[in-house]
Amino acid sequence: MINNIIKSAGYFIFFLILSAHAMAGESARAVVEKFQEQLIDVMKNGKQLGFAGRYDKLYDAVSNSHDLPKIARIVVGKEWEKLTSEQQDKLVDVFSRLSVASYAYNFKEYGGESFVFDSEKETARGGVVVHSKMNVPDDKPVKFDYMLKEKGDSWRIINIIANGVSDLALKRSEYTTILQREGFDALIKKINEKIDNYSKQ
Repeated sequence: MINNIIKSAGYFIFFLILSAHAMAGESARAVVEKFQEQLIDVMKNGKQLGFAGRYDKLYDAVSNSHDLPKIARIVVGKEWEKLTSEQQDKLVDVFSRLSVASYAYNFKEYGGESFVFDSEKETARGGVVVHSKMNVPDDKPVKFDYMLKEKGDSWRIINIIANGVSDLALKRSEYTTILQREGFDALIKKINEKIDNYSKQ
C-alpha cells in the first residue's frame, strides 16, 4: 500500500516536472536556432522573393525572436524617458521595421552558408549568451554572439555581436547622437531613409 502511494507520488512529481518544462517555452538556444533556420530558408529563396518577399517572410521571425521594444529603448538610452508615449510607440514601430529590413537586405542570397551552435552560458544579470558561427564556403566563418533575456515564458534576443562588433552599441552611438542634436523627427526621418535604401538594393 505504502509502496503504491510512493510510486504514485513519484509519477505525479515526474508529470509536474514535464508540465513545467512544457510551459517554460523555448530555451535561449532553441530561439536562436529557430531564427537561424528561418534566415537560411529565406536566403535560399532570396532572389525569387525579392526584398518585399524576404521582408514579409522575416517579419514574424524577427518579431518572435527579438525583444524589439526593449532594443528600441536601449538604443536611445536615457533619452527614452524624455519622449512622449506617442513618440515611444512610433520609435518602436519604425525601429522594428528597420530591424526586419536590415535582415531582408543582408541575408538575400544563399551560397551554402550554415549556422553551427558553439556554446551558451548564463550572464551575471540573469541573461544567456548563445555562441554560434555561420560557416561561409571559401571564406572565414562569421562568429555570432546572441545576448538574450527572458520575456514572459520565453527568451528574446536583445543584442547580436558579429565578429566582436555589437549591433546595439553601433546603433546606440548613432541614434542617441541624432536624437540629442537634431531631435526626434530627424531620427525618425533618418531611420525611414535607411529602410528605403535597404528596399532599393
